[in-house]
Amino acid sequence: MARESIYNSESGEPGGGFGYQDDRRLAPSEEDILLRPTRMDQMVGQRDVYERIRIAIEASRKRGETLGHILFDGPPGLGKTTFATCIPRELGTTLQIANGATLKAPKDILPYLTQAEKGSVIFIDEIHRMQKSVEEFIYPAMEDFRVDYTFGEGVNARTLNFALKPFTLIGATTRTGIISAPLRDRFQMREHLDFYSVEELTEIVLRNAEKLQTPISRTAAEEIAHRSRGTPRLANNRLRWVRDYADARADGKISPQVALDAMQMQGIDSLGLDSFDRKFLETICRVFAGGPVGVEAVAHTMNVAPDTLIDEVEPFLLRSELLIRTPRGRKVTEKGLEHLGFDPDRFDAPPTLF
Repeated sequence: MARESIYNSESGEPGGGFGYQDDRRLAPSEEDILLRPTRMDQMVGQRDVYERIRIAIEASRKRGETLGHILFDGPPGLGKTTFATCIPRELGTTLQIANGATLKAPKDILPYLTQAEKGSVIFIDEIHRMQKSVEEFIYPAMEDFRVDYTFGEGVNARTLNFALKPFTLIGATTRTGIISAPLRDRFQMREHLDFYSVEELTEIVLRNAEKLQTPISRTAAEEIAHRSRGTPRLANNRLRWVRDYADARADGKISPQVALDAMQMQGIDSLGLDSFDRKFLETICRVFAGGPVGVEAVAHTMNVAPDTLIDEVEPFLLRSELLIRTPRGRKVTEKGLEHLGFDPDRFDAPPTLF
């Protein structure tokens, strides 16, 4: 079964619940918990989404109703999980967490549904990875707060009807396009999270450096923000790396030069690309003449899973205009070629058979 925890709305710490632990997902470190906002008013960025969620929460409170189901989509590291963990605290209720990849049969989701308290929240991360049978099983749970569970086979089959307490289902996905229309339509709110600006990431770095008791200048924070690919998660990871570098090489003080040296040691360039990002682009240039080429071909050449490239690498490269998707596949742009040091004219001529 999926990793599952029930969070108390006041402390935010796991408590009660079934205590299941899925070894495939690492528990968050103490620093991860420290750096993640615990209330919505502590969040930076995504202000449009924030305002709509606040209105929905206030309206549900005034009417005394359960908050409608919410689907968050967007690239990894933009705050989908943060929203999902902050919302129950705003509601003053509990939270159960599951992962769609481990919900393989109706029996896997049933304990979450039957244990849900009135007005509580069930959060399913990577909801697009749920099995079809599980997806169809939760349709009546989302609409009518009931489930019909069948056990046995043939003439001995029996169906039990369970009435559920009204709950809020929050789903998070990086692949909203592969979620079936019937499931998408059962979410009253669908919110897309976009990349953060440098100014927003700078504020996040400054706040979290203070939480980590690490001296840092605003210029150094901006240097880290510029190289964080628009995501708070990556900004936090790079802040912690720069802090380690500063502790080891610069007496714990993060100056702009210290931040730059730390980034260079990790192979992070001026646009925030790491060695894996550049390897992806360079493979398209060297092996496939700059493209267009299918992502599966590139993935096989690099010996990685296509989903890794689609979900983790491509979103920022597309947004940065270093890569484009064409009907024939991926193609490195002129900007991307120049960033890698290739001569764009070398890739202008169409390929020939001779």
